[in-house]
Amino acid sequence: MSVRQRVIEPQSVQLGMRVVTVLVLLFLYVPLLVIFVYAFNPERSQAWPLPGLSTRWFVATWNNLEVRSALVTSLKAGLGATSIALLLGSLAAFAIHRFRFFGREAISFFLILPLALPGIVTGMALNSAINIGGQVIGLSFSLWTIIIGHATFCVVVVYNNVIARLRRTSGSLVEASMDLGADGWQTFRFVILPNISTALLAGGLLAFALSFDEIIVTNFTSGAEITLPKWIFNNLRLPNQRPVVNVVARCGGQRGHPGELHPGVHRPAPHSGTARASGGASRDRAGASGGGSIVNPGPRSQSLQQIPSPSGGG
Repeated sequence: MSVRQRVIEPQSVQLGMRVVTVLVLLFLYVPLLVIFVYAFNPERSQAWPLPGLSTRWFVATWNNLEVRSALVTSLKAGLGATSIALLLGSLAAFAIHRFRFFGREAISFFLILPLALPGIVTGMALNSAINIGGQVIGLSFSLWTIIIGHATFCVVVVYNNVIARLRRTSGSLVEASMDLGADGWQTFRFVILPNISTALLAGGLLAFALSFDEIIVTNFTSGAEITLPKWIFNNLRLPNQRPVVNVVARCGGQRGHPGELHPGVHRPAPHSGTARASGGASRDRAGASGGGSIVNPGPRSQSLQQIPSPSGGG
């Protein structure tokens, strides 16, 4: 009996799943295709069939100072929020993973909470905090309030990526680095950072993508500042601006879905006991190999060989 004949699902179920998959993909990408086609519409009115194809609105969009200013503001907000998220998210992940203290789980819960809350709740809370800050310390709505507002949920994605990678990294690597004479900075530079670099990259890209196209929190924290999503939201109802909006949406749609950047973000981390057991097993296998080394040589442990000796000896 072949493998194909041993499949549990009947042919009708397989066919139905394929049809549903195709329908879901069409539901997601056909509107993007329509916007893509409308961006080349030479007329202001949107009607089928199109009278032709033209790039006139691309030139008009690039020469639109409001669009360019909104784009620059979105880039500044995205880069600022991503920088804060990388710093705070990484530090929080290291603290939660390495230390055991009272309230550890509560802190972890509050770090993840902003991403679980509806955007309008977060926006109203930040708006109230900024208004109170204006009365107390003279805080006003500006680009910095946008960055702070975006950082509240961008920290979550960096934190989740980094702490998941730390939980999957064997602790024997750090132990081996310390046994070889490396200090804390050398261990971080040559052992920990190479292991979490891809998690930092994925978290940074996710954070920037979330910040760049955020609209709900931005409306509550921006004041007079205009970001690109806010400009689209304000001009979507204006018929004269609709061709420019189509071009902006078409160009912005090329960034891709952020969930495709790091498919392993939501994989569950192994239990700490399992990690310790696997670390001990790796050390036993390394000792049994006859080399007497602490860590079995591999792609991750090769970075240990780059650690300079503190005494300068070979």
